Amino acid sequence: MKKWFAVIGDPIEHSMSPAMHNQWFSEENLDAAYLPIHVLPEQLEDAIKSLEMLGASGWNVTIPHKTAIIPFLDELDTMAKKMGAVNTVVRQADGKLKGYNTDGLGFVRSLEEAIGDTHRDGRVLLIGAGGAARGIAFALQHTGYQTITIANRTVANAEQICQELGSSANAITLKEAEATLGDYDILIQTTPAGLKNGSLQLPFELDQLSTKAIVADIVYNPLMTPFLQAAEQRGATVVTGLGMFVHQGALAFNHWLGQFPNTTSMKESLTEQLGGNNVNR
Repeated sequence: MKKWFAVIGDPIEHSMSPAMHNQWFSEENLDAAYLPIHVLPEQLEDAIKSLEMLGASGWNVTIPHKTAIIPFLDELDTMAKKMGAVNTVVRQADGKLKGYNTDGLGFVRSLEEAIGDTHRDGRVLLIGAGGAARGIAFALQHTGYQTITIANRTVANAEQICQELGSSANAITLKEAEATLGDYDILIQTTPAGLKNGSLQLPFELDQLSTKAIVADIVYNPLMTPFLQAAEQRGATVVTGLGMFVHQGALAFNHWLGQFPNTTSMKESLTEQLGGNNVNR
């Protein structure tokens, strides 16, 4: 029987998850398909019921549902529970829905694939305090990055994550981040800013950015977001969101089907589709 999977979110038009997973299904000779489904926040519960009724084997969850979906799941894996966010749902053999979070580990794998693992003692600035930021923050700490600052428009949201991370993390305003950018070795932009068909406004100006900084964005479409373009113009090393996208997808693929797909060829293929020459630069 043909398996099928999906990605749900709002917006969803920009997502390249269908192209990625359908290519992997073809490469692995699997009889499966993957669909994009636009789900508004108020439709989330009905959408989950529909996915179950129509026999979906699993699905990915993107903005803005990563936290909101949790009450509708039967079980969370340890990391998803700790992060308070889900980006992958598996429909188990008994019909129960189990949530996972592959964003954080996918990001760390992408970051260290680009810059190596010698920067773990550096100062990290996370911009944003949503579901993706939570996942990345916990994965960074778990991997060995200990000095983490989270900047967000609503500081209380950043403070909540920092309290869970422990004494090595602290929360600041976006204005404070803008004024102290030179203090950070790694900047990670986790908000939807720069998303294709979305807002192109920068979270703040990068005038104080160090030329030695490493700047990453989790948005991958467009490949070079306004944030990355501004950082590159100031001499920083930039890491696009495509690596995170591919690695988190590979981890989801593994949760669904018990095997890992080819990530190297996928990054090359998607980079070409997005009109870029280099994934990181």
